[in-house]
Amino acid sequence: MNILLVCDQKIPALLYGGTERIVWWLGEELNKRGHKISFLAKSGSTCHFAKVYTYDPDKMIGEQIPEGIDMVHVHFPIEEELSIPYISTLHGNSKPSQEYDLNTVFISKNHAERHGSSAFVYNGLDFDEYGSVKWKMKRDHFLFLGKASRSKKNLKGCVKIAKALNEKLAVIGGRGLPLSKTVRYKGFIGGEKKSRVINQSKALLFPVIWHEPFGLAIVESLYFGAPVFGSTYGSLPELIPSEVGVTSNSYSKLIDAARNYEEYNAKYCHEYVCDSFSVKLMCDGYLKMYDKVLNGHTINMSIPIHQESVDIRHYSMDD
Repeated sequence: MNILLVCDQKIPALLYGGTERIVWWLGEELNKRGHKISFLAKSGSTCHFAKVYTYDPDKMIGEQIPEGIDMVHVHFPIEEELSIPYISTLHGNSKPSQEYDLNTVFISKNHAERHGSSAFVYNGLDFDEYGSVKWKMKRDHFLFLGKASRSKKNLKGCVKIAKALNEKLAVIGGRGLPLSKTVRYKGFIGGEKKSRVINQSKALLFPVIWHEPFGLAIVESLYFGAPVFGSTYGSLPELIPSEVGVTSNSYSKLIDAARNYEEYNAKYCHEYVCDSFSVKLMCDGYLKMYDKVLNGHTINMSIPIHQESVDIRHYSMDD
């Protein structure tokens, strides 16, 4: 099958990046399975295994599809009906009552349900990019992993928990002056540097105050054996069973749980991710979606509509 993956970001993500990595990994896995892959991506994108076309946001997607494409997979909301079979993955959140194309796929069960849908495919990691886990490496800090500048990621809440535990907090995804004895800013790192910092983590602190659609940081941390202590918003309860962490909207409960991080089996956390969130499983899921539209069906029976009536900016943590 000749598949076009459409992304409005630059690929590959050389350092920090979420959606771009998912699109790249999916393309690699599809290519390994014998499909011909092309990318329509932001200017400056390159790829060693597929042809890259430059995406022009001022033009309709339909005008930019090269000849010979069998399936189009767009990785942002699509606002036009294409003449070629297609699906669209929504990677982010929505405004109240926002509508989406019938062929929209979501990235977690909760994410889908909040749009009146049951169609979702979990994000999957390419484990080769992270390398093997160094089980004997000393774990000397707790971890914040996300864009620190985004208040809904709740870096302040993570600092609060780390201070209560008298622990250091490594921050991947932000920069700042080392004025606090608690916070260690690591910047926007990727590759081996990022893997090392996660591998040195006792646990991930993830008390987000929005409905997290998926939370790539969760499975990245668990892959390296670090349990997760986060809020109950969005996909977190379905991604974090009790064997690998705790979800609560109470700081005091998260502090108590995180204090006992050593009670969690690091190798079980790792195996849980390998069994549930691999790029192979993600690819399997999307191939089923492709087959559905190629056989003349839509992904959803009715138009997905964001059904949240409360603005997520009003969500918070207790005590």
